[in-house]
Amino acid sequence: MSGPADARARGARIERLAADWLAARGLTLEASNQHAHGGELDLVMRDGETLVFVEVRHRADSRHGHPLETITTTKQRRLIQAARFYLQRNRLSCACRFDVLAVTGTPPRLEFEWVAGAFEAF
Repeated sequence: MSGPADARARGARIERLAADWLAARGLTLEASNQHAHGGELDLVMRDGETLVFVEVRHRADSRHGHPLETITTTKQRRLIQAARFYLQRNRLSCACRFDVLAVTGTPPRLEFEWVAGAFEAF
């Protein structure tokens, strides 16, 4: 039987693999699992001078829809709020972007679909 702890461990593993996948494409990991005001930032990465807030969405298969379909306007608002708090807390003023990395499959057979600039906030 799998419980919330198993789900968190799986999620953390997928996020680590996602960070490695993005790092291989030129991004640099700044932080992960940042909790702020009712939201959580999965990955905070740098793409040159741009700070990138990456939402990682995973589905073992697409029976229940593609991972990209799970980014609702409510989810976007929470991510934007968490990002603003992160910027404030760290006294940062820089160009920002919101990306979504959809991950399907189970390790080691994962497929990644990266949507840079998935939505706007600022």
